[in-house]
Amino acid sequence: MSDAHLDRRQVRRAFARAARSYEHHDTLQREVGARLRERLPMLETEVERVLDIGAGTGAGSAALKQAWPQAEVIALDLAVPMLRGARAHRTWRRPFARVCADAQALPLPDRCVDLLHSNLCIQWIDDPESLFAEWLRVLKPGGLMLVSTFGPDTLIELRQAWASVDDARPHVGRFLDMHDLGDAALNAGFRDPVLNVERLTVTYPDAPALLRELKGLGATNADAARERGLTGKTRFKRMLEAYDALRVDGRIPSTWEVVYLHAWGPPEGQPRRVRGAEIATFSLDKLRGSRRGA
Repeated sequence: MSDAHLDRRQVRRAFARAARSYEHHDTLQREVGARLRERLPMLETEVERVLDIGAGTGAGSAALKQAWPQAEVIALDLAVPMLRGARAHRTWRRPFARVCADAQALPLPDRCVDLLHSNLCIQWIDDPESLFAEWLRVLKPGGLMLVSTFGPDTLIELRQAWASVDDARPHVGRFLDMHDLGDAALNAGFRDPVLNVERLTVTYPDAPALLRELKGLGATNADAARERGLTGKTRFKRMLEAYDALRVDGRIPSTWEVVYLHAWGPPEGQPRRVRGAEIATFSLDKLRGSRRGA
């Protein structure tokens, strides 16, 4: 598992500040979201409620509402300004609800969600097992969890450029390995997790263009061990020079390792983990039936 610890207040602040600029920079996020939703046909059961966690400005929530017009779609995000921006994607014919809440403490009852969708959100949470346990709580038996996130090779060029001039503190966020995510899903009680990974390379005219995009997305360094003061001009210039040395055909590359995960809610009665204990849930009718047959 990663030894990174995230500053959740910084995560909230960064995304709140980026709400107005987010959709000017979210080309990669939309592409990954579209690739994630290509997996939706595997959900063959009737869908009554969809929960989109880390919904941001709501483009993904609108796409989910288009896929299931009769379902209740809930866009959930940590930052209120992001959800205000999501109004632009709602229509009177295809509305969706907007809820400001923490992904680790969902304001929903047990077993009420058919599809739990999350596009490029969970890299901002450093305890995936606890997170998945909470998500499993709200997922119906046989419901689908569909997730994308970033893996450890994401922004590897920027990480290497910074390490060449300052390796004392992290300047780039650290991300969980695919295998750690799979283990966390299994340990939380999800059934049949499937993971795959792809590496996308985006190029920029220079490193400042990449940094402007990251800031515009709210994807700034939220590592609790990050340097809190201003970065010295000399170190920053040396980092830019180190990154510039990686140019290919006149542009600098930026690697994004994208991890996709889908898993299923366990059948009714299969235990789920809650704070180290295993809890099995049965419907009242089944318990009564079992008692009558005893």
